[in-house]
Amino acid sequence: MDAPGLVEERMRKEGAEREEKGNGETEEWTPTDVTPSINTPNPAREEEEEKSPGVKTEEETGMEEACGNRETEVETEITLASTVCQSVPSSQMDTIRGSDLFGYVGIEAVLDQMRRKTMKTGFEFNIMVVGQSGLGKSTLVNTLFKSKVSRKSCTPNYEEKISKTVKLESISHMIEEKGVKMKLTVIDTPGFGDQINNENCWEPIVKYVNEQYEKYLKEELHVNRKRRIPDTRVHCCVYFLPATGHRLRPIDVEFMKRLGTIVSIVPVIAKADTLTIEERQEFKQRIKQDLLANGIRVYPQKAYDEDAEDHILNERIRESIPFAVVGTDKEHQVNGNTVLGRKTKWGIIEVENVAHCEFANLRDLLIRSHLQDLKDVTHNIHYETYRVRRLNESNINLNGLLPSPHPVENGKADVSESESHL
Repeated sequence: MDAPGLVEERMRKEGAEREEKGNGETEEWTPTDVTPSINTPNPAREEEEEKSPGVKTEEETGMEEACGNRETEVETEITLASTVCQSVPSSQMDTIRGSDLFGYVGIEAVLDQMRRKTMKTGFEFNIMVVGQSGLGKSTLVNTLFKSKVSRKSCTPNYEEKISKTVKLESISHMIEEKGVKMKLTVIDTPGFGDQINNENCWEPIVKYVNEQYEKYLKEELHVNRKRRIPDTRVHCCVYFLPATGHRLRPIDVEFMKRLGTIVSIVPVIAKADTLTIEERQEFKQRIKQDLLANGIRVYPQKAYDEDAEDHILNERIRESIPFAVVGTDKEHQVNGNTVLGRKTKWGIIEVENVAHCEFANLRDLLIRSHLQDLKDVTHNIHYETYRVRRLNESNINLNGLLPSPHPVENGKADVSESESHL
């Protein structure tokens, strides 16, 4: 048999061998050795191949195993790729971690930039204290900030100059601690609840809060606004409850019902050292029942919880409200340590000791953990509600009282009219 005939016979035999594999897979065979052999044909080899067509040589076996392994690897890679694509949603944005980056980029330096800018400009915090005389409002504010910040401590001849009327007065201080500047404004109500007839005694307070919202709104509506609008809005109202041991008084209920919708209220039990531990707990339970029965909203509200972590923290705070506090600005020596406290015949009541009172919890809420949140709630909730109401009133007045100076053509007003409304 000549060389071309030998090649054709070999191709026919290999095709028969692939048909005998019976795996149901069709393989495309490409002849690799089609070059005519220059060697002399061996009749003995031809007879051996004709007698045993199913026997493969070592070279053919090795080639088929290599091809099979390669096909298996390709199928595995395709399966893994499809699994990854199915597990990751197409709309989800991939997050590149710091370990995946090729080098340091500096994204985390944004926090340092914000911190430096805040330390330079500082920030404002406005706190209002409401309660009848003799409950220790000024003393508690001084204890909170460990400085003389109340009007009583800053005004000489306080009792002579300030009359006991519901006239709100404020005083501002610039406090600096570890490079952080804060403009603190304390709004006091010296005559609240001191009159014989306390009817509508909360109206001056509601008026004052709304006036600060109106002042901020006017600054925002100016064509050329200030780069930094002065913030005089009340961020928190600390309402003092007398330690009677009974329930909320009608004046307390009416005040908190009206103020709870426009400002964040934090109720506290003043001079809690006049109650025993058992009396304090019973009094707090009665106050919680009255707050729930009258629908009074106090800070922090459940609707303002942003995530599960905030909900856990705020739930712990809601269980402690109202805070039983004791205020003082005098220091005493206890076991070799200097502490703020009130000295009695039975010992010293440590103000910052949670076993004696809940002043530390109130301080953490107002300053250390929720100060920025109080400002955010004031801006995003209370002020936003006031702004929407005022803009709606302005639109109603403009649409009902002022005639349209520009004709309306084809159902559309003139461009100048829309510009005037803006």
